[in-house]
Amino acid sequence: MARLILFNKPFGVLSQFTDRSGTHPILADFLKIPGVYPAGRLDKDSEGLLLLTDDGRLQAEISAPRFKLPKTYFVQVEGVPGDDSLEALRTGVDLSDGPTRPALVSRMEPPDIWERQPPVRFRKAIPDRWLSITITEGRNRQVRRMTAAVGHPTLRLVRWRIGDWTMEGLAPGEWREVSPALRP
Repeated sequence: MARLILFNKPFGVLSQFTDRSGTHPILADFLKIPGVYPAGRLDKDSEGLLLLTDDGRLQAEISAPRFKLPKTYFVQVEGVPGDDSLEALRTGVDLSDGPTRPALVSRMEPPDIWERQPPVRFRKAIPDRWLSITITEGRNRQVRRMTAAVGHPTLRLVRWRIGDWTMEGLAPGEWREVSPALRP
């Protein structure tokens, strides 16, 4: 039977099991499970839910854009996005690699999650806000590029949900195994 691991990837950790330079923490520093591989990626500056599996078909179903599995991010952005910025994200943003699919976007209160280490820089003269953004594709640094395209660079990015799987109850660096039969 296929294995499926939910992992709360901390800030600064690479979404891979090796680092030739040896300069960054990697998945092997947290997961001693042979034969599993990430289904998708989170860049080292992003935190949150990373799914790992030993099943190639399941890995493709989770990560391939053609399956349109929704991914929800809690995003702290610089500035206060107005209705025009939110509407642009909702209808699709033109990026260098083409327009994005429409996203589900809403303002939110700061989420009740762990403090990031190191903390996000605080700038007294520039406010920040939190958004919940759900996308159904997964281009390289897509959410960061989308918020920058509407004039609100991302300060902190936490992937909270992939399909029906969430990080609920997982602290940074923690993982749990779930049944892949409970697919979203």
